[in-house]
Amino acid sequence: MATALIVIDVQNDYFTGGKFPLWNPEAAEANCLRLIGWAKSASVPVVLVQHVVEGTPAPFFAAGSVGAEIHGLIRSVAADAPVIVKTFADSFEKTDLQATLEKMGVDRLVICGMMTHNCVTHTAISKAAEAYDVTVVGDACATVSEIIHILALHALSTRVKLIETDELITKDPQ
Repeated sequence: MATALIVIDVQNDYFTGGKFPLWNPEAAEANCLRLIGWAKSASVPVVLVQHVVEGTPAPFFAAGSVGAEIHGLIRSVAADAPVIVKTFADSFEKTDLQATLEKMGVDRLVICGMMTHNCVTHTAISKAAEAYDVTVVGDACATVSEIIHILALHALSTRVKLIETDELITKDPQ
């Protein structure tokens, strides 16, 4: 099974000082960084996803703003990863994510990022995602509060596999 790591919306506005800081973004990012390290060591391609709001004034992720940029730590360790720019919660919706994954020959997705209840969930259970074996790494995700994070993961648990970073890194050779 060929795997890709999808890192969703780890962007500046979600961190302290940003326009929409989340609960636990630093811990989630630390685990995303560990997953990127795992992916590189296992020759698993990494795909970064970036949400951008064009046109109308945006509460956050305004096109061209520092807040919309992928967080520097993620960009530095995944500098060669393709970036899929999206405008919907579902990373497949009106993007070339599916075409990118098809070119990579991928049939399994490992998903992490932000926000657990929105873009992570909508991507994981997207109609397009039904073509893949999907795993969400719970401790590598963040959202507006701990309870919303827990509820989102619980809701996902009937549709996709859930795993924690340590388990994936130690038990999944690829």
